[in-house]
Amino acid sequence: MDIDTLLQPLDELPAATTPPRPRQPWHWRLRQTISAYLPLLLMAMLALGTWWLVQNTPSPESPRAAAAPRHEPDYTMQGFTLQRFDAAGRLRVQVQGQQLRHYPDTDTLEIDAVSIRALGPDGTVTRAVAQRAVAKGDASEVQLLGGAQVIHEATAQSRQIEFESEFLHAYLDTERLRSHLPVRLTQAGSEWRVGSIDYDHPTRLVRLGPPVRARLEVPRR
Repeated sequence: MDIDTLLQPLDELPAATTPPRPRQPWHWRLRQTISAYLPLLLMAMLALGTWWLVQNTPSPESPRAAAAPRHEPDYTMQGFTLQRFDAAGRLRVQVQGQQLRHYPDTDTLEIDAVSIRALGPDGTVTRAVAQRAVAKGDASEVQLLGGAQVIHEATAQSRQIEFESEFLHAYLDTERLRSHLPVRLTQAGSEWRVGSIDYDHPTRLVRLGPPVRARLEVPRR
């Protein structure tokens, strides 16, 4: 046989055939697909979760202005007695009443059927009563309303003096008494009816506002 017959062009040689791959089961192909896209799915879920948190996180409330305290009592007392002492432990003021109401917005006391007894630095005694009173929280000032009466008791140096009015403003620490309403003042049988008054007990100085009417008791010889 001729050698040329044995030699054939390469393009005429039969092509080598590759055996077909066996078809994989569907669940194996699904697992492969999920494995390939799993990182992308996780990133998408993370982004979605972050967006949901941002949308549903409550925004911080803007600071609210502090509400002004209302004029309402924060505590009340019935049939009470209050006492205030000085730094040396001496009794200065004793307040009694039927009912007490404390208002925190003004730190004031409202007292019904009030009775007050105050002791001055020199031991002088001042007593006061009224249908109602409005006092500072430390009882250093008291406004007496309705049937107000203030009595400075007699001492070895002074006679008793009494004030009556529908309104008396008593400064217990300084022993001063004021009123812009008519006042009846009595002392040792004498009586003054005045339109207003400003009385300083330590100095015994008094200013009487008009109109002024007086009935004086002349001491017997």
